[in-house]
Amino acid sequence: MNAEPGRARGEVEARGPRPPGDLRDEDNPGRRAPLHAPEEAPAERKYAVEEVNRALVAVAGRPRTVLDVGCGIGLNGAAVKRTGARVTGIEIAPGSRARAGGVLDEVLAADITSDAAVREALGDRRFDLLLFADVLEHTADPLAALCRFLPHLEEDGHVIVSLPNVAAWPVRLGLLAGRFDYAPSGILDDSHLRFFTRASALRLVEQAGLEVLRVEQNPMLVRAAKALILSGLGAGEDPADLARSLPYKVYQALVRPLEDVVADRAPGLLAFQHVIVARKPPRPRRMRLTVGMLTMDEEESVGAMIGEIRKAVPDAEILCVDSSTRDRTAEIAASLGARVLRQVPPRGHGPAMELLMYSAAARSELLIYLDCDFTYPAENIPVLRRLVEEEGADVVNCARTRTRPAAMPVPNYLANRAFAAMAHAMHGIPTSDVHSGMRAYRCSVIRAFDFDGEGDALPIDTLLFPAKCGYRVVELPIEYNERVGTSKLRKLAGTVWTMIRLLRALPVGDRLGDRYERR
Repeated sequence: MNAEPGRARGEVEARGPRPPGDLRDEDNPGRRAPLHAPEEAPAERKYAVEEVNRALVAVAGRPRTVLDVGCGIGLNGAAVKRTGARVTGIEIAPGSRARAGGVLDEVLAADITSDAAVREALGDRRFDLLLFADVLEHTADPLAALCRFLPHLEEDGHVIVSLPNVAAWPVRLGLLAGRFDYAPSGILDDSHLRFFTRASALRLVEQAGLEVLRVEQNPMLVRAAKALILSGLGAGEDPADLARSLPYKVYQALVRPLEDVVADRAPGLLAFQHVIVARKPPRPRRMRLTVGMLTMDEEESVGAMIGEIRKAVPDAEILCVDSSTRDRTAEIAASLGARVLRQVPPRGHGPAMELLMYSAAARSELLIYLDCDFTYPAENIPVLRRLVEEEGADVVNCARTRTRPAAMPVPNYLANRAFAAMAHAMHGIPTSDVHSGMRAYRCSVIRAFDFDGEGDALPIDTLLFPAKCGYRVVELPIEYNERVGTSKLRKLAGTVWTMIRLLRALPVGDRLGDRYERR
């Protein structure tokens, strides 16, 4: 059947009245209705409720640049933009495009089923993250639509695909009763051209040549009673009214976390949407390197440390996040060509490390950090670099505590081993050092998470999160030398925050990190 003028071949005309811009479905969080709205649309709206795709936004991390494909009115893109990203939307429906333009950085008009239209709209632009929030099921060839955008993905860039789950329990019950009825919205939306289970959704992403890292879900529990809920609460004049209401906020704060726990036990049955995080597979290549250090009153060591780093990796940018208040550490580092970011008054290790990691990830491809006190030998930096650039590691964790180093007091050694044992027992990650002060990170991995640096013990999160979410982590034993200068370690605060972070990491990813390699 030939496509109607102004419509892409293979797309189906929507049934029923539509609003200007084809607003999103209450059962497709953050998603608008079909891609191909006519230039003139009826004044009535089709969908009563619009909301953010919570699972999708939660796994977006802190990308620099985002392309939101089929952005609708921009709810998902606006939520990701709040992390600091520059978000570009693609939307064909004029009304939705106009609304999205008010919340996103830019919105482009393009038919995503056309190679020529996508090339014309994007040119040679590339993005850290591509979002496909409940859009591919509206196309006749979802694989072609997905692959069409991959040339616009940065090296190691990420893709998040959200697809409704046709195997959700209400659909299964309907089939048992002999019903498979299209509806104005939901999993059986009358404008869906393709339907997906968890397995077929994963297969779609893998067939595009992407590496699947993790799969999250939006649950189909309370949502199954949407008709009753809407009749009791009313949708309001604006489709976003319900999502702004107090009952909805209470649901998200108190009920939704419990739903997630339950649905995670059987996502093939209990998920409304499967949200797949994937990436362009890393390839061996030379990477732009930043070597980072946290400094605080390191006047006696900072100059010599920068000299050692220059010997090891002459091409690296050196970045210091400095909280010195009593000496000239910052001035010395800057005079030797280091990039210095001041964090004064000092806010502690966590906020300083957060600033270091995201500042490096904003302009580099690889970050290697170490302490500024000679405890970690700088000559190991090329080894870490090779593991990432040539062997495909995403994180390299330098373990000090396989055996007790002579330079580490016995109580410190025992505490570190105890923390590592707890991480292994609680998360299944076979690490021997969760607090190492020397690590290497592929910067795309840093941008894939929204690390919260408040408090101490941030290295817990920055090790466990990638290890539990499908990234390749290599643990390498390393020498630990005598310290130059005095320790700034806050033992009690560090212990408390270690326990807090070990507990808070429990819901993240999968318990067993099957890509954690000990060397």
